[in-house]
Amino acid sequence: MRNGGRMRDGSKNIFERLQSGEVVPFNDPQYALVSKSGIRTTELLIQYNATSDPDQLRKLWGNLTGTVLDESSYIQIPLMINHAEFVKVGKNVYINHGCSMLALGKITIEDNVLIGPKSNLITEGHPVNPDNRRALEVKPVLIKKNAWLGAAVTVLPGVTIGENSIVAAGAVVNRDVPDNTVVAGVPAKVIKSII
Repeated sequence: MRNGGRMRDGSKNIFERLQSGEVVPFNDPQYALVSKSGIRTTELLIQYNATSDPDQLRKLWGNLTGTVLDESSYIQIPLMINHAEFVKVGKNVYINHGCSMLALGKITIEDNVLIGPKSNLITEGHPVNPDNRRALEVKPVLIKKNAWLGAAVTVLPGVTIGENSIVAAGAVVNRDVPDNTVVAGVPAKVIKSII
């Protein structure tokens, strides 16, 4: 099973449970599905990172994610993803070298987005309580149209980067970025409006 579909008994699979907000411990009986998905992605990612041919990269992206990468978009190698089937990339997107995506919570990158080198898009985390810290919880990341993430930006779980916004190099974004703003710093704060 990839990421979709219910279990044979009609219950939600672990991916649906995580994406609906459930905190899932590592000893959950379905956790093997997460491992299987990660291994599959790793195997395909090795092929992806071993080629520079744009046509081959598009084909491999389709194999990784189950979706077509538009001809106007380009994702540089090396690329790191743990669960590629949860990544959606729009048109006219450019992702520079060394991007890392932890994607169990779903990553959506809309049209005309620029992502600088060594950026991190993180949808996964762990509870604060040390007694439950080995559990996994996820929240989606959304990068809206025309956004630009500078080099070495980190976007944390549950964050939406607003339309037309800029995230300055090295910023760590732990809350939503409004449309048409520039944010910078650790944690990222609005430093000016664009429009």
